[in-house]
Amino acid sequence: MDAAKAVKGNIGVYVTGLGAVTPIYTVTVKTQVNGQLMQILYKEGDMVKKGDKLAEIDQRPYQAQLTQYEGQLLRDQALLDNARVDQARYETLLKQNAVPEQQLATQIALVKQYEGVVKNDQGLIDAVKVDLIYCNITAPITGRIGLRLVDPGNIVQTTDSTGLLVIAQIQPISVIFTIAEDQLPVIYQKQNAGQTLPVDAFDREMKKLLASGTLTTIDNEIDQTTGTVKLRATFDNSHNELFPNQFVNARLLQQEKRGVVLVPSAAVQRNSSSTYVYVVNSDSTVSVRQVKVGTSDDNNTEIASGVNEGDIVVLTGVDKLQEGSRVTVTMEGAAKAGKQPAGNQSQ
Repeated sequence: MDAAKAVKGNIGVYVTGLGAVTPIYTVTVKTQVNGQLMQILYKEGDMVKKGDKLAEIDQRPYQAQLTQYEGQLLRDQALLDNARVDQARYETLLKQNAVPEQQLATQIALVKQYEGVVKNDQGLIDAVKVDLIYCNITAPITGRIGLRLVDPGNIVQTTDSTGLLVIAQIQPISVIFTIAEDQLPVIYQKQNAGQTLPVDAFDREMKKLLASGTLTTIDNEIDQTTGTVKLRATFDNSHNELFPNQFVNARLLQQEKRGVVLVPSAAVQRNSSSTYVYVVNSDSTVSVRQVKVGTSDDNNTEIASGVNEGDIVVLTGVDKLQEGSRVTVTMEGAAKAGKQPAGNQSQ
């Protein structure tokens, strides 16, 4: 039968919660001007950077409007210049008592009127120039483009609710997961103390490690209907291991116990009244040891009392053993604490 030696090592205390991969930013790109969608400059699924040009709306109506307003500005500017010349003339004539004061006051008001018209013309020009900029639709964030929502040739309007496309930031990306409210105080305390708490994301079966990140934030309220609280962890996702809305199991490292006695979890036996292991003595007989266990994972279990470092514990065939049985054992590798897919149980 197989056996292993109890060793001293480290084991983590983990909190596991169900979660979903959630982009930190998701933007539905909509048009800010009305017009015909002339061309699309991206492919579905492309990674784009903030500021990249994505699409173009017909600029000709806005270009024509700009020309019209520029001409209007030239006309009104000429009227303003002429009115200012007249104002200067009337100011000279008034000093010579050649014109009434009322005529100068009327001319001053006319100059101000033309100044207002010119300023309005400049505002119209600036507004059309902004519309011309909006005709070139650019990426507001860096991320991945989803499926195209509107094809070239369609008339798009600012009132359209669907938008043109959706961009989701995936590098970095986050996982929002829930934990029980009674697990929150320790985590909240550690985060407030400035500690970085690692979080691992595993697949649905809790077998494959997908990515490793850190806890970013804790929600500001507990859901009273479920007794849970939401947490957000952030992952670099440099190799696109995580995909938006993907279901994951998030495992948060709450504490790492160092220098504790560890045995393979298979060695720990339980009945209705006690927890015990079979320890191999120097004369190849076995003894039953009552133990107190602490943290455990799929591979290893912490032994708080009952087994010492270096003791040899039986892993297989324990159903055939009793106190004093003589055994021949095959030694397996020493227990090692490390990241395993299974969620740990706190003490």
